[in-house]
This record gives sequence, C-alpha cells and structure tokens, in this order.
Amino acid sequence: MFENRIMYLRFVLTMQNPDTGVEEGVFSTAYALRREGALSSHERDELGILLRWFGDNLSVPARFNRTKSKGYYRRATKGISWFKSLAGEHIARMYRISAILEIHGHHVSMIKTSKPGYVVYQDEHQIVAEPFNDLRRLKR
Repeated sequence: MFENRIMYLRFVLTMQNPDTGVEEGVFSTAYALRREGALSSHERDELGILLRWFGDNLSVPARFNRTKSKGYYRRATKGISWFKSLAGEHIARMYRISAILEIHGHHVSMIKTSKPGYVVYQDEHQIVAEPFNDLRRLKR
C-alpha cells in the first residue's frame, strides 16, 4: 500500500559542517556574500529582499540538540534544518538564493529524504533533525 510520506529538502553547499558531518546550508554563505560587496547592486538588493523575507516568514528554531540535559545550549549543534516539501513558497525562494550563489561560484545542490534523523524541532514549514549516520549518503 502506498504511504503518503512527507519529504524534507535541504539546499546545501559542497563543504561539510564539522559539527554535523553533513554539507553546509546556504544561509550563512548568502549573508557573507551580501556583506563582501562582490554582488551587483541588483543581486545585492534581490538577496537582501529574499533574506528579509526568510527573516519574516521562517521561525528560528528553539532547539538544535536532542539532549535535554543541563547546559544543552552550550553543546555543539548537531541538528540540521530541512524544509518540508509542502513549503512551496520557501522552496521557490531558496532556488532564487541558490541561483545568486551559483553565479558567484558556490555550487548548490538540493537533497531530499523522508528520514532526516531524530526530529528535535518542527513547525509548519521546517524541521530540525539530528542526522542518522546514513544521512551522509543521500543522493543529489
């Protein structure tokens, strides 16, 4: 029987995050690129509009760790963020951010899975999950 399972998507760069062991997401690179001044004025404006939109329309997760022990907030962040496949407007805007990054030499891939790991936070548009060990083998 077919099971209607939600998919989770990430837009990633080729470099790995040392804390999670998986590829970096695009937001930190997008903010850095905007600050560096290498963008045309049109690209800088568009990227600014996109990043502000995410600031207004995507919650900052309260947790990135599974642990509930005392001092959890000081521990290395293990959780990574994923968009729910139903977050169409968010995903469309991520493609626009990715296009700007690609123009400036940052290769962006989209990965997807139905099993992102141990979920530690979720809202309408996203989840944060600590990855399972086999997450490193996801296909692009």
